[in-house]
Amino acid sequence: MNETKKNSVLVVDDEQASSLALIHILKPEYTVYVEKNGQDAIETAKELIPDVILLDILMPEMDGYKVLSMLRSSEKTKDIPVIFITGLSGTDDERKGLALGAADYITKPYVPEIVELRVRNQIKMLEQLRIIEQFSMTDQLTELPNRRSFDVQYKLEWGRALREKKPISILMIDIDFFKNYNDTYGHQQGDIALQSLATIFAGTLKRPGDFASRWGGEEFAVLLPNTDLKGALAIAEIIRKSVEEMEVRCLNCHNHADRQMSKITVSVGVNTREHGDKITDNEFISKADDAMYAAKRKGRNRVYHYRDIMNSL
Repeated sequence: MNETKKNSVLVVDDEQASSLALIHILKPEYTVYVEKNGQDAIETAKELIPDVILLDILMPEMDGYKVLSMLRSSEKTKDIPVIFITGLSGTDDERKGLALGAADYITKPYVPEIVELRVRNQIKMLEQLRIIEQFSMTDQLTELPNRRSFDVQYKLEWGRALREKKPISILMIDIDFFKNYNDTYGHQQGDIALQSLATIFAGTLKRPGDFASRWGGEEFAVLLPNTDLKGALAIAEIIRKSVEEMEVRCLNCHNHADRQMSKITVSVGVNTREHGDKITDNEFISKADDAMYAAKRKGRNRVYHYRDIMNSL
């Protein structure tokens, strides 16, 4: 049986006795990492992304204030809660630490119950923030990543494609005549159609990097890293055909004719960037959208690549 992964704590203290005391207190509940100086602590934090950092203020070469400032300036570590551990008792020291973004203070000598509670409180707040973040990145109807989530993933994959000189493709997918569908069958049935389309992606997109999202309304976007024109068109056609053949659960269908009428189709616009193509990230999406509208003009329920538009000019 797999054990639940423990939360992690990075202890940063140049005094071995102090570090050992914190390890003794925290190890039963957390995975504990230890560093003795600020520079090593910053590198370890960037690599491991611990859930909480316990940071001593008084250290040689780089004190805790400087370490905290550098952690806050890095995109990777700026959100990690930092608890100062200190033998200092002045309010000016506490004020300075809080102003820099420290989450809490623990004073020496350690009281185990206080250490446990303050670390646990930060972990609880962090988990709550992660839940909120997850909700903010997910479309609640389809449970697919939403537009905000797509934008984050797109930035990462676009940058990777440029660095590694690999192709990247995108599909823009729109349900045909969706307003008429809603007007005919009602918005509840429309929601079921959207949810049904979302399930198609799970069965079609097999690679870990492939990314489907609800773009907005009845439109979806699928990002296909390291995928050339031929591969993108093949995946687009599988999605189009799967939707065409899909049985959408019908709330108020009473006969076979109703069930047939409740079926949906999609128009799919495709765009591919090969290494060396001169195109911006915004143009890349815009041209996939152009291809999707071209598919609609050509009769809907079809796949159209942006290069088809260029070849027809």
